[in-house]
Amino acid sequence: MPILPDSFAAELAQAHASVPDALPGAAFCALADGLLALLFPHRAERPLATADAVASELYHFRSELAILLTKVPSLPAPAGALADEFTAQLPALRAALLRDASAILASDPAAQGIGEIISSYPGFYATALYRVAHALYQRGLPRLPRLLSEYAHQRTGVDIHPGAHIGPAFCIDHGTGLVIGETAVIGANVQIYQGVTLGALSVTKGLQGQKRHPTIEDHVVIYAGATILGGSTVVGAHSVIGGNVWLTESVPSHSRVYHRAHINISRSVDPAAELVFSI
Repeated sequence: MPILPDSFAAELAQAHASVPDALPGAAFCALADGLLALLFPHRAERPLATADAVASELYHFRSELAILLTKVPSLPAPAGALADEFTAQLPALRAALLRDASAILASDPAAQGIGEIISSYPGFYATALYRVAHALYQRGLPRLPRLLSEYAHQRTGVDIHPGAHIGPAFCIDHGTGLVIGETAVIGANVQIYQGVTLGALSVTKGLQGQKRHPTIEDHVVIYAGATILGGSTVVGAHSVIGGNVWLTESVPSHSRVYHRAHINISRSVDPAAELVFSI
Protein backbone atom coordinates (compact mmCIF):
# COMPACT_ATOMS: atom_id res chain seq x y z
CA MET A 1 0.00 0.00 0.00
CA PRO A 2 1.56 3.33 -1.05
CA ILE A 3 2.29 5.84 1.68
CA LEU A 4 1.01 9.37 1.14
CA PRO A 5 3.72 12.04 1.09
CA ASP A 6 4.21 14.21 4.15
CA SER A 7 3.49 17.25 2.00
CA PHE A 8 -0.12 16.09 1.55
CA ALA A 9 -0.63 15.83 5.30
CA ALA A 10 0.87 19.30 5.70
CA GLU A 11 -1.46 20.64 3.00
CA LEU A 12 -4.52 19.21 4.78
CA ALA A 13 -3.32 20.52 8.14
CA GLN A 14 -3.04 24.01 6.65
CA ALA A 15 -6.54 23.72 5.17
CA HIS A 16 -7.98 22.65 8.53
CA ALA A 17 -6.22 25.50 10.32
CA SER A 18 -7.46 28.13 7.87
CA VAL A 19 -11.20 27.57 8.31
CA PRO A 20 -13.27 29.17 11.10
CA ASP A 21 -14.49 27.14 14.02
CA ALA A 22 -17.17 24.60 13.09
CA LEU A 23 -20.73 25.72 13.64
CA PRO A 24 -22.95 23.73 16.03
CA GLY A 25 -25.09 22.61 13.10
CA ALA A 26 -26.33 19.29 14.49
CA ALA A 27 -27.16 20.77 17.88
CA PHE A 28 -28.94 23.71 16.26
CA CYS A 29 -31.09 21.42 14.08
CA ALA A 30 -31.94 19.29 17.11
CA LEU A 31 -32.94 22.46 18.98
CA ALA A 32 -35.22 23.45 16.09
CA ASP A 33 -36.90 20.04 16.22
CA GLY A 34 -37.33 20.46 19.96
CA LEU A 35 -38.87 23.87 19.40
CA LEU A 36 -41.49 22.40 17.04
CA ALA A 37 -42.32 19.75 19.65
CA LEU A 38 -42.73 22.54 22.22
CA LEU A 39 -44.94 24.67 19.98
CA PHE A 40 -47.01 21.71 18.76
CA PRO A 41 -47.67 18.89 21.25
CA HIS A 42 -48.66 16.61 18.34
CA ARG A 43 -44.93 16.45 17.60
CA ALA A 44 -43.90 15.83 21.22
CA GLU A 45 -43.13 12.42 22.67
CA ARG A 46 -44.87 13.48 25.87
CA PRO A 47 -47.08 16.61 26.07
CA LEU A 48 -46.33 19.00 28.91
CA ALA A 49 -48.92 18.93 31.69
CA THR A 50 -48.85 22.45 33.16
CA ALA A 51 -48.17 26.07 32.27
CA ASP A 52 -45.18 26.02 34.62
CA ALA A 53 -43.71 23.08 32.70
CA VAL A 54 -44.20 24.94 29.41
CA ALA A 55 -42.62 28.10 30.83
CA SER A 56 -39.64 26.08 32.02
CA GLU A 57 -39.16 24.57 28.56
CA LEU A 58 -39.41 28.00 26.93
CA TYR A 59 -36.73 29.30 29.29
CA HIS A 60 -34.57 26.28 28.53
CA PHE A 61 -35.00 26.83 24.79
CA ARG A 62 -33.98 30.49 25.06
CA SER A 63 -30.92 29.56 27.12
CA GLU A 64 -29.82 26.80 24.74
CA LEU A 65 -30.25 29.09 21.74
CA ALA A 66 -28.12 31.77 23.37
CA ILE A 67 -25.38 29.26 24.18
CA LEU A 68 -25.30 27.95 20.60
CA LEU A 69 -25.24 31.45 19.16
CA THR A 70 -22.12 32.30 21.17
CA LYS A 71 -20.33 29.73 19.01
CA VAL A 72 -21.27 31.51 15.78
CA PRO A 73 -18.69 34.04 14.53
CA SER A 74 -19.59 37.49 13.21
CA LEU A 75 -23.00 37.77 14.85
CA PRO A 76 -24.86 41.01 14.03
CA ALA A 77 -25.75 41.45 17.73
CA PRO A 78 -24.93 39.83 21.09
CA ALA A 79 -26.07 36.21 21.33
CA GLY A 80 -28.34 36.87 24.30
CA ALA A 81 -30.11 39.73 22.58
CA LEU A 82 -30.69 37.65 19.42
CA ALA A 83 -32.03 34.78 21.51
CA ASP A 84 -34.42 37.17 23.29
CA GLU A 85 -35.65 38.62 19.98
CA PHE A 86 -36.29 35.22 18.47
CA THR A 87 -38.02 33.86 21.58
CA ALA A 88 -40.31 36.90 21.68
CA GLN A 89 -41.40 36.03 18.13
CA LEU A 90 -42.59 32.51 19.03
CA PRO A 91 -46.30 33.42 19.47
CA ALA A 92 -46.40 34.92 15.96
CA LEU A 93 -44.45 31.97 14.57
CA ARG A 94 -46.88 29.45 16.05
CA ALA A 95 -49.87 31.40 14.76
CA ALA A 96 -48.38 31.53 11.25
CA LEU A 97 -47.72 27.79 11.23
CA LEU A 98 -51.25 27.02 12.40
CA ARG A 99 -52.51 29.00 9.41
CA ASP A 100 -50.25 26.93 7.15
CA ALA A 101 -51.59 23.70 8.67
CA SER A 102 -55.18 24.92 8.25
CA ALA A 103 -54.49 25.73 4.58
CA ILE A 104 -53.20 22.20 4.02
CA LEU A 105 -56.25 20.73 5.77
CA ALA A 106 -58.61 22.81 3.62
CA SER A 107 -56.98 21.71 0.36
CA ASP A 108 -56.19 18.03 0.99
CA PRO A 109 -59.17 15.65 1.08
CA ALA A 110 -56.92 12.90 2.47
CA ALA A 111 -56.01 14.89 5.59
CA GLN A 112 -57.74 13.64 8.73
CA GLY A 113 -57.12 16.70 10.87
CA ILE A 114 -54.69 19.37 12.00
CA GLY A 115 -52.93 16.92 14.32
CA GLU A 116 -52.11 14.55 11.47
CA ILE A 117 -50.75 17.40 9.35
CA ILE A 118 -48.57 18.79 12.12
CA SER A 119 -47.21 15.42 13.16
CA SER A 120 -46.63 13.72 9.82
CA TYR A 121 -46.91 15.95 6.73
CA PRO A 122 -43.50 16.71 5.17
CA GLY A 123 -44.87 19.87 3.57
CA PHE A 124 -45.79 21.30 6.95
CA TYR A 125 -42.45 20.28 8.47
CA ALA A 126 -40.50 21.91 5.62
CA THR A 127 -42.57 25.07 5.95
CA ALA A 128 -42.07 25.15 9.72
CA LEU A 129 -38.28 24.90 9.47
CA TYR A 130 -38.31 27.48 6.67
CA ARG A 131 -40.17 29.95 8.89
CA VAL A 132 -37.67 29.38 11.71
CA ALA A 133 -34.73 29.78 9.32
CA HIS A 134 -36.26 32.86 7.70
CA ALA A 135 -36.66 34.58 11.08
CA LEU A 136 -32.96 34.02 11.76
CA TYR A 137 -32.01 35.04 8.21
CA GLN A 138 -33.84 38.35 8.63
CA ARG A 139 -31.68 39.07 11.68
CA GLY A 140 -28.51 38.63 9.64
CA LEU A 141 -27.26 35.43 11.23
CA PRO A 142 -24.51 33.86 9.10
CA ARG A 143 -24.73 30.28 7.83
CA LEU A 144 -27.10 28.87 10.46
CA PRO A 145 -30.31 29.61 8.50
CA ARG A 146 -28.88 27.81 5.47
CA LEU A 147 -27.82 24.84 7.59
CA LEU A 148 -31.37 24.59 8.89
CA SER A 149 -32.92 24.79 5.43
CA GLU A 150 -30.58 22.05 4.18
CA TYR A 151 -31.56 19.91 7.16
CA ALA A 152 -35.20 20.23 6.10
CA HIS A 153 -34.17 19.51 2.51
CA GLN A 154 -32.48 16.27 3.52
CA ARG A 155 -35.51 15.11 5.51
CA THR A 156 -38.29 16.11 3.12
CA GLY A 157 -36.87 16.69 -0.36
CA VAL A 158 -38.18 20.28 -0.16
CA ASP A 159 -35.52 22.94 -0.81
CA ILE A 160 -36.57 26.42 0.36
CA HIS A 161 -33.91 29.08 0.67
CA PRO A 162 -34.30 30.92 3.98
CA GLY A 163 -34.17 34.25 2.16
CA ALA A 164 -37.40 33.62 0.24
CA HIS A 165 -40.47 35.59 1.32
CA ILE A 166 -43.54 33.39 1.80
CA GLY A 167 -46.90 34.77 2.87
CA PRO A 168 -49.50 33.28 5.20
CA ALA A 169 -51.54 30.11 4.68
CA PHE A 170 -48.87 28.43 2.54
CA CYS A 171 -49.70 24.91 1.38
CA ILE A 172 -47.14 22.40 0.11
CA ASP A 173 -48.85 19.22 -1.13
CA HIS A 174 -46.43 16.25 -1.15
CA GLY A 175 -43.48 18.53 -1.89
CA THR A 176 -40.69 16.17 -2.95
CA GLY A 177 -38.43 17.94 -5.44
CA LEU A 178 -39.84 21.39 -4.70
CA VAL A 179 -37.26 24.21 -5.07
CA ILE A 180 -37.85 27.82 -4.01
CA GLY A 181 -34.98 30.25 -4.61
CA GLU A 182 -33.58 32.98 -2.40
CA THR A 183 -35.35 36.00 -3.93
CA ALA A 184 -38.71 34.35 -4.62
CA VAL A 185 -41.74 36.19 -3.26
CA ILE A 186 -44.90 34.17 -2.56
CA GLY A 187 -48.17 35.73 -1.49
CA ALA A 188 -50.98 34.49 0.72
CA ASN A 189 -52.98 31.29 0.24
CA VAL A 190 -50.64 29.79 -2.35
CA GLN A 191 -50.67 26.04 -3.01
CA ILE A 192 -47.68 24.27 -4.59
CA TYR A 193 -47.30 20.62 -5.54
CA GLN A 194 -44.25 18.38 -5.82
CA GLY A 195 -41.48 18.95 -8.34
CA VAL A 196 -42.13 22.68 -8.79
CA THR A 197 -39.14 24.99 -9.34
CA LEU A 198 -39.25 28.72 -8.63
CA GLY A 199 -35.82 29.46 -10.01
CA ALA A 200 -33.55 31.87 -11.83
CA LEU A 201 -33.06 32.26 -15.57
CA SER A 202 -29.33 32.67 -15.03
CA VAL A 203 -27.09 31.60 -12.17
CA THR A 204 -24.03 33.76 -12.83
CA LYS A 205 -22.35 35.09 -9.69
CA GLY A 206 -22.74 38.65 -10.90
CA LEU A 207 -26.46 38.45 -10.16
CA GLN A 208 -25.89 38.07 -6.43
CA GLY A 209 -28.09 40.50 -4.53
CA GLN A 210 -30.50 40.98 -7.43
CA LYS A 211 -34.08 39.71 -7.77
CA ARG A 212 -33.56 36.45 -9.66
CA HIS A 213 -36.60 34.38 -8.75
CA PRO A 214 -40.29 34.84 -9.59
CA THR A 215 -43.11 36.49 -7.69
CA ILE A 216 -46.25 34.44 -7.04
CA GLU A 217 -49.24 36.52 -6.04
CA ASP A 218 -52.12 35.53 -3.73
CA HIS A 219 -54.37 32.49 -4.23
CA VAL A 220 -52.22 30.82 -6.91
CA VAL A 221 -52.08 27.05 -7.47
CA ILE A 222 -48.99 25.55 -9.11
CA TYR A 223 -49.26 21.89 -10.10
CA ALA A 224 -46.58 19.21 -10.15
CA GLY A 225 -43.48 19.62 -12.27
CA ALA A 226 -44.02 23.25 -13.25
CA THR A 227 -40.91 25.43 -13.70
CA ILE A 228 -41.23 29.20 -13.27
CA LEU A 229 -38.07 31.24 -13.82
CA GLY A 230 -36.85 34.81 -13.65
CA GLY A 231 -36.85 37.72 -11.25
CA SER A 232 -39.23 39.77 -13.40
CA THR A 233 -41.69 36.91 -13.84
CA VAL A 234 -44.95 37.51 -11.97
CA VAL A 235 -47.81 35.03 -11.71
CA GLY A 236 -50.94 37.08 -11.12
CA ALA A 237 -53.38 36.40 -8.31
CA HIS A 238 -55.94 33.58 -8.57
CA SER A 239 -54.03 31.93 -11.42
CA VAL A 240 -53.55 28.20 -11.98
CA ILE A 241 -50.28 26.91 -13.43
CA GLY A 242 -50.66 23.39 -14.80
CA GLY A 243 -48.31 20.46 -14.44
CA ASN A 244 -45.02 20.48 -16.40
CA VAL A 245 -45.45 24.07 -17.56
CA TRP A 246 -42.23 25.97 -18.39
CA LEU A 247 -42.87 29.65 -17.70
CA THR A 248 -40.40 32.53 -18.13
CA GLU A 249 -42.77 35.47 -18.59
CA SER A 250 -45.47 37.07 -16.48
CA VAL A 251 -49.12 36.12 -16.66
CA PRO A 252 -52.01 38.33 -15.51
CA SER A 253 -54.36 37.52 -12.65
CA HIS A 254 -56.96 34.74 -13.10
CA SER A 255 -54.86 33.06 -15.80
CA ARG A 256 -54.92 29.34 -16.63
CA VAL A 257 -51.59 28.15 -17.99
CA TYR A 258 -51.18 24.54 -19.02
CA HIS A 259 -49.05 22.23 -21.11
CA ARG A 260 -50.99 20.33 -23.78
CA ALA A 261 -49.46 16.88 -24.29
CA HIS A 262 -50.23 14.71 -27.31
CA ILE A 263 -50.65 11.09 -26.25
CA ASN A 264 -51.28 8.16 -28.59
CA ILE A 265 -52.46 4.80 -27.24
CA SER A 266 -52.75 1.77 -29.53
CA ARG A 267 -53.66 -1.83 -28.85
CA SER A 268 -53.49 -5.04 -30.83
CA VAL A 269 -56.75 -6.78 -31.76
CA ASP A 270 -55.44 -9.78 -29.84
CA PRO A 271 -55.84 -8.98 -26.11
CA ALA A 272 -52.98 -11.34 -25.32
CA ALA A 273 -50.58 -9.36 -27.51
CA GLU A 274 -48.13 -6.88 -26.04
CA LEU A 275 -49.59 -3.49 -25.18
CA VAL A 276 -47.81 -0.54 -26.82
CA PHE A 277 -48.05 2.97 -25.36
CA SER A 278 -46.56 6.01 -27.09
CA ILE A 279 -46.26 8.99 -24.78
